[in-house]
Amino acid sequence: MKRYPRISFYILAIVGGVALFWFLKQVFSGHIIVNGTLLKFGPFQIRWYGVLIVTGILLAYTIAKHRAMREGVKEDDLLGALFWGVVSGIVCARLYYVVFNWEYYSRHLDEIFKTWHGGLAIHGAILGAILSTFLYTRFKKDVSFSFMQGLDLFASVLPLAQALGRWGNFFNYEAYGTPTDLPWKMFVPPEYRMIGYERFEYFHPTFLYESLWDLLVFYLVFNYTRRYRKRFGETTALYFILYSLGRYFIEGLRLDSLYVGGIRTAQLMSILLMCLGIAMLLIFRKWGERVPDNMRKVDENAQKTGEGKGSGK
Repeated sequence: MKRYPRISFYILAIVGGVALFWFLKQVFSGHIIVNGTLLKFGPFQIRWYGVLIVTGILLAYTIAKHRAMREGVKEDDLLGALFWGVVSGIVCARLYYVVFNWEYYSRHLDEIFKTWHGGLAIHGAILGAILSTFLYTRFKKDVSFSFMQGLDLFASVLPLAQALGRWGNFFNYEAYGTPTDLPWKMFVPPEYRMIGYERFEYFHPTFLYESLWDLLVFYLVFNYTRRYRKRFGETTALYFILYSLGRYFIEGLRLDSLYVGGIRTAQLMSILLMCLGIAMLLIFRKWGERVPDNMRKVDENAQKTGEGKGSGK
């Protein structure tokens, strides 16, 4: 009887995967044109982009909460850090985008605060979340986690939120790559095509590339945290390395990149974060704050329990 829920889950997963494949095939071929607006009430709109970002944050928080409880983090502290992390992340994501696109915004100052017109950069959000975590652990009294412990919690689930959030680009027909004739090419309606590419119909679905890469990064980082992490900071370092590696190559395909001095800012940030991640991994692996033995034992016990269930024991 206990096997039925698991079998039902697999069946639903297969059916959902087939339905998603069919839907993507229809959209990528141009037979279905998606709309970025989910619901509209007069002048107010609920857009897929916002819904997917919020869903990604909530899903990531739910998973992080289980790990945080194992590590002795108080839920109030986690919620407080999440709130300020989201606020800081949004502000810095917008600030990052505006700064590196100042040529446009200097001539359209009224557009700076209109985030619903697009323009949030994930690297800015990451920097904002790091800053807010540092300030939160520095100034909040009796906080139940350290700065690096908080960053590890953040980094262990962030790629999952990113993977889901990238589908907002899908509904907006944005963040796509150069023209291509590959079998998985994506049709982009004329009104969404970049200037200079109006005659092309099919482009690299770079949003999909990054979403899949983010899922892989989530799997690797989360499992590293459970199985191999010995000191706080290792998870954050590994996230910096893995995410940046994929983002560097994917960014090279995109048509909407921000530039600084003729260099794509996302690629430059990716190189910097990879270097920082490698240095952090070497340093924290040897000299970082050690993960308490009781936390590691909880992970080991949970891992053994999971393996036991999987083997039918």
